[in-house]
Amino acid sequence: MAQAKSKSSVKVKVQKFGTALSGMIMPNIGAIIAWGLTAAFFMYPHGWFPNKEINNLVQPMLRYLLPLLIGYTGGRMVYEERGAVAGAIGTLGVIVGTDQPMFLGAMIMGPLSAWLLKKLDQVFQDKIKSGFEMIYNNFSLGILGMIAAIFAFFIIGPIMEVGSQWASAGVNAIIRVHLLPLANIIIEPAKVLFLNNAIGNGILVPLGIQQAAQVGKSVLFLMESNPGPGLGILLAFTLFGKGKSKSSAPGAAIIEFFGGVHEIYFPYVLMKPSLILAAIGGGVTGTFLFTTLGGGLKAAASPGSILAILLVSAKDAYFGNIVGVLGAAIVSFIIAAIILKNDKSTGDELEAKQAQMQAMKAQSKGQSMPEAEDAHESVKSYANVKKVIFACDAGMGSSAMGASLLRDKFKKAGIKVSVTNTAVRNLKDEDGLLVITQEELADRALQKTPHAMHVAVGNFLSSPKYDTIVASFKALTQVEDKPKAEEPAKKVGSLEGIDFSKVKEVDFIRHDQHLGTATMATSLFNDAMKKAGKTTPVKAVRINELTDDPSHLVIVTPAANKNLAVRYSDIQTLVVDDLLKDKKLGEAIQKLN
Repeated sequence: MAQAKSKSSVKVKVQKFGTALSGMIMPNIGAIIAWGLTAAFFMYPHGWFPNKEINNLVQPMLRYLLPLLIGYTGGRMVYEERGAVAGAIGTLGVIVGTDQPMFLGAMIMGPLSAWLLKKLDQVFQDKIKSGFEMIYNNFSLGILGMIAAIFAFFIIGPIMEVGSQWASAGVNAIIRVHLLPLANIIIEPAKVLFLNNAIGNGILVPLGIQQAAQVGKSVLFLMESNPGPGLGILLAFTLFGKGKSKSSAPGAAIIEFFGGVHEIYFPYVLMKPSLILAAIGGGVTGTFLFTTLGGGLKAAASPGSILAILLVSAKDAYFGNIVGVLGAAIVSFIIAAIILKNDKSTGDELEAKQAQMQAMKAQSKGQSMPEAEDAHESVKSYANVKKVIFACDAGMGSSAMGASLLRDKFKKAGIKVSVTNTAVRNLKDEDGLLVITQEELADRALQKTPHAMHVAVGNFLSSPKYDTIVASFKALTQVEDKPKAEEPAKKVGSLEGIDFSKVKEVDFIRHDQHLGTATMATSLFNDAMKKAGKTTPVKAVRINELTDDPSHLVIVTPAANKNLAVRYSDIQTLVVDDLLKDKKLGEAIQKLN
C-alpha cells in the first residue's frame, strides 16, 4: 500500500511540474502561432510572400514578445498580477543578457521573480502602516524587479545561453544520426497517461521554437502533436473492433484527426493496454519520416489537428509532414488491427472499464460520486451549485468538448446553469461551484477549490456521471417543492392511481445492473399486449430518456420507484414486486388501449 501511494505521489508531482511548464506556454500558443505564420509568410527571403518591411516584426516577436509573455504568465501563475509584472521584469534581464531566444530562461525567471516577491510580501506586507500600502506595493515590486533583472542579466542569462547551445547541439546531433524517433517510445505511453500537455508544451515546444529560429522549422513540434498514431488505432477499432468500442470509433477518429483532441483515443488504449505498441510504432514511424523527408513546422500545432499542422508547416516541408502523419497512421493501424483481430473480448467493455476505473480510483482517494439512488440526500448536494466548470490540464480540447456535451444535456433538460471550461491551474475557490475534472487531476483541483463540489471522470467525452448530474439538477425542484409525505388521496404506483386514458406508451427502466431483466420484462409484456389485441407501444428506456408527462406509464419495482420520484413529477407509475410475473401486469394490460 505504501509503495502504491509513493508511486501515485511521484506521478502527481511529475504532473504538477509538467503542468507548470506547459501552463506558461499554453496561454501564449496564439502568440507563438502568430510569430510562426508571420515568419512562414513574410520572412525575407524564404517566406511564401517575402516582404522586407513585415520581416522586421519577426525577430522582435521572437526575441522580446514571446519570452516576455511566457515570463509574465509564469509569474502570474505564482502570484497573480504582482507576480506577473515581477516575472516580466526578471525575464527582460535574461533576454538582454544573451543573444539566444530565451524561452527556457523566461520559464525560470518568470516564476522565480514572482516567488521572491511573494515571500517578500509575506514578511513585510502585514507590518505596513495604514496609508503607506501603495508606497510599499509599488517600491517593493520595483526594487525586487530591478534586482531580479540584474541577477538574470549576469547569472541566469549566460548559464541559459550555454545550456541552450548544448541542448540545440544535442537535438541536432540526435537528428543527424536518426535517433530522434526513439523518443516516441517514451512520448506515446506518457501521452496516454495524460502527460501530453506537459511533454508537448512544457518541453518540446520551447526547444522547437529555438530550433525553428535557427533553421526555419522544427520537427520537435510534430513529435507529440502528430495525430497519425491515434487515427490508426481508431480506424482499426472501426474495422475490427466489437460492440460499443467499434460503433464509437468513427466519430472519435474524426474528432482526433481534424479536431486535434488526442485525449479521445486514450480510453481505447487503456481498455486494451497492448495497443500502446500500436501508438509507439506509429509515433516512431512518423518521427522517422519527418526527419528523413525534411518535415517540420514553423510554430507549434495546437491543437494537434491535421489542419493546424498544414497551417504552420514550413514552405519546403509539406511532403514530409503529410507522409509522416499518414505513415504513422498506417503503421499504428496495422499493429492495432493485428491485436484486435486476435482479441476475444466482446468490445462492450469500453464504458464498463471507464466506470470501473473511476470507482477504483475514487475509492483509493477516499472520494465518491453521489449516485441517483441516494435519492433526496444526493440531490440536495446540488442545491447550491450556480456554475459548472470543466477543468483539464490545458483548459482546451477535451474539457471544452466535455463542457459542450454537458451544456447540450442541460439545454435539453431545461437546466439553466452556466457550464464553462478552464485549466486546473486557473481554478478559483468560490461557493456554488461544481468542478468536473479527470481522475488524474482530481487531487490538484481539490487543492485549488476546497469549497467547491467535485466530480472526477475517466473521460470527458463519455461518462455516465453526466446523466447523474443532469438528473440531480432536474430533481431539485421535486425535492424542494414536494412534501415528503405522499398525499393519501392519490395512491401513487397503484392501478387505481393511473389514468389509463392518457397512457400513450409503457416503459420499463433499463440500466446496466439489471439490463437483462428489463429487456425480458419488456419482451414478455409486449407479447402479452399483442395477444390481448392492445396497440400501446412498449419500450425499455434509460431513466434520463423519459419525458415528464402523464402519457408515459412506467412499470418499476419499489426500489426503482424511489429513484424515479425525485426525477419526475408528472409521469404515471405502476409499482410491482416482480417485473416478470406480478399479477398487476395482466390487470394493467386489460385497462390499456
